[in-house]
Amino acid sequence: MSRYKFAIIGCGRISYKHVEAIANNRKEGQLVAVCDIVLENAINKANEYKKLCPEDELPKVYTDYKAMIANEEIHIVTVATESGYHAEISIDCMNKGLNIICEKPIALSIKDADRMIECANKNNVKLCVSHQNRFNTSIQKLRSAVEHNKFGRILNGTARILWNRNMDYYKQAPWRGTWELDGGTLMNQCIHNIDLLQWMLGGEVESVYSQCDTFMRDIDGEDFGAVLVRFKNGAIGIIEGSACVYPKNLKETLDIFGEKGTVSIGGLAVNKVDVWRFEEVEDEGDTSKELEKDPDTVYGFGHTPLFKDVIEAVKENREPYVNGVEGRKAMSIILAAYKSRLTGMPVSFPMDEFSTIDMKAKF
Repeated sequence: MSRYKFAIIGCGRISYKHVEAIANNRKEGQLVAVCDIVLENAINKANEYKKLCPEDELPKVYTDYKAMIANEEIHIVTVATESGYHAEISIDCMNKGLNIICEKPIALSIKDADRMIECANKNNVKLCVSHQNRFNTSIQKLRSAVEHNKFGRILNGTARILWNRNMDYYKQAPWRGTWELDGGTLMNQCIHNIDLLQWMLGGEVESVYSQCDTFMRDIDGEDFGAVLVRFKNGAIGIIEGSACVYPKNLKETLDIFGEKGTVSIGGLAVNKVDVWRFEEVEDEGDTSKELEKDPDTVYGFGHTPLFKDVIEAVKENREPYVNGVEGRKAMSIILAAYKSRLTGMPVSFPMDEFSTIDMKAKF
């Protein structure tokens, strides 16, 4: 196959990164259709792509995704709708034999995430969750250090997301901050860094305890969350996530501490190495303050390589770098944090079925 045909479902805030990623992979991919229940949004995305790839046809525009997948030849669908619709739309597409790139979070319940993973396996299609920061140069360097045991025993790590999301942000899209379609700051803003933390600390969770509150924003979910995660290998993860930092975003950092090493990643989208210290001296010298140009937004640089990886996964019939099983992990930690908030107690893993909607009766 010369070029894989893409479609986008959901043409809101993040969708421009999907358009950009497809355009940047134009040698192997082409955007052929876009869909949004707001026609103007879909038209705008089709025109954005045409400006980036004038040699390609203008993508077809739809307001009904079921009509789109029934009428168009498509190989890969990106799902960038409200989070609460990810599972239903992705499953409908996978049952048509289509590969999926799903925006974070994979879903809003354990059950729905498992249904998506099972559906991908049943239909022999690829399911990728868009945790694009895993592809950052800084994060890949850190991951290599973990895999080569440069830290020795990893003791603990911290993920801090100190941002500002005012009420205008939530009013722009009323689904944001709701239990039905989103969750709070942990699920919406913090999930990328939580994914990186669990990836570096071992992934297998023993227990989660949280203290969360809604201090300033008129939303269902939390606008601040503090979470302790104990991993089965003994490491402890600390998460601090806020949408209330005055008057604007402050920073996002990921710190990993081991018996033989310390690394701190910062930058606008965890894209710069601020501290790089290991017992073992590296041939390339001191890599602290490694420069990687800041991206234009907190979305970072990772969508283009993530889309490239999915194209290659389809071509080679292998799992994507961030498959459904990987995408489920950070979501599960956040759902456990919500359950801990509800019960006031630590939550042990494996966790029974739980969803954001289970929070609605009390919060």
